[in-house]
Amino acid sequence: MAEFDMHKIRKDFPALSQQVYGKDLIYFDNGATSQKPQSVIDAISTYYSKDNSNIHRGVHYLSQLATTQYEEARKTIQKYINAEFEEEVLFTKGTTDGINLVAFSFGEMLNAGDEVIISAMEHHSNIVPWQMLCERKGCVLRVIPITQEGELKMDEFHSFLSEKTKLVSVTHISNTLGTINPVEEIITAAHAVGAKVLLDGAQSIQHMKVDMQALDCDFYTFSGHKVFGPTGVGILYGKKDILNAMPPYQGGGDMIAKVTFEKTTYNELPHKFEAGTPNISGGICLGTAIDYLSSFDIDELEAYEQELVEYAETEIKKIEAVRIIGTAKKKTSVVSFVVEGTHPFDIGTLLDKQGIAVRTGHHCTQPLMDFFEIPGTVRASFAFYNTKEEIDIFITALKRSVKMLL
Repeated sequence: MAEFDMHKIRKDFPALSQQVYGKDLIYFDNGATSQKPQSVIDAISTYYSKDNSNIHRGVHYLSQLATTQYEEARKTIQKYINAEFEEEVLFTKGTTDGINLVAFSFGEMLNAGDEVIISAMEHHSNIVPWQMLCERKGCVLRVIPITQEGELKMDEFHSFLSEKTKLVSVTHISNTLGTINPVEEIITAAHAVGAKVLLDGAQSIQHMKVDMQALDCDFYTFSGHKVFGPTGVGILYGKKDILNAMPPYQGGGDMIAKVTFEKTTYNELPHKFEAGTPNISGGICLGTAIDYLSSFDIDELEAYEQELVEYAETEIKKIEAVRIIGTAKKKTSVVSFVVEGTHPFDIGTLLDKQGIAVRTGHHCTQPLMDFFEIPGTVRASFAFYNTKEEIDIFITALKRSVKMLL
């Protein structure tokens, strides 16, 4: 394992060394997308300058090379998430694509009156596909309510479960609140009534160890760009027997075994769900990003990021008129807040002029904003390349911004 040397780590990420508006960039928008290490940037350049070719179909050298690199990346990801079989690891466009794949394909196996459970803190990409499924199939969507602290009301979740429950789809970590949900309890309870479980891992895989054998979830999906890899690529993990039972999501090249005008037979996993030419460089370089992350002790990174969140919250609470949204006992990576009497956009704009990148708005969780009766929040989200010194500068800038607006 690489030594946790912050000075060296920050040098691995060239974007962090730039200035904006004459200020050293402080990048606290990791919940939206992460910065990329030089190894990933180099891998993208190498692919397109030397190895560029389509995969799975060519007998020539470059095609075989690209195919090998792409499939090796799949194995790298399989190992990292501890999937039992490499064919359980499907390349997608990202978390949203993975959820839609399950909603369409697994959803085709559902019937009118079947129930799907989500939570009140879900990203729109884990709400809308299920609404579309329920409209299409006549299923019922149930929503686990939350507390004012931003924790799931687990008693109500358990009361929802019945033989009608076919799928529970929840976020592992809330992108808005930072809440770490009790997914082990959710999975065990759902399985007890015969339901499957999908975890939205877009905000978890980069912050903690995830183990498909230990979790025993049926589906797990995440985006490459949030885990220090490229945009436009992601992963859907699914248990082999379930994926084999599901119909294809899309038709086209690579997902077929034989095509005639009378009948088409489908390819075996994972190709059955990977129609068309994929994001080849994205898949290869996602493997590079996972290799980079694997060079560290993930438990050490998780503990360090927890220190950052706790330190930021402690300092933010000292600022009058600032209120943190999301105070769950178990949370990480994210601090969302509002400044009473101001709009989040105004705070975000003033922070930007001071060199600090944060996210403002509803964070694709409009129902959550409605629950808290606010238009949006300012969200500071951290990665292991951030520092307490950056938080100190952020706090000073936030105080200055609050003073200007109130």
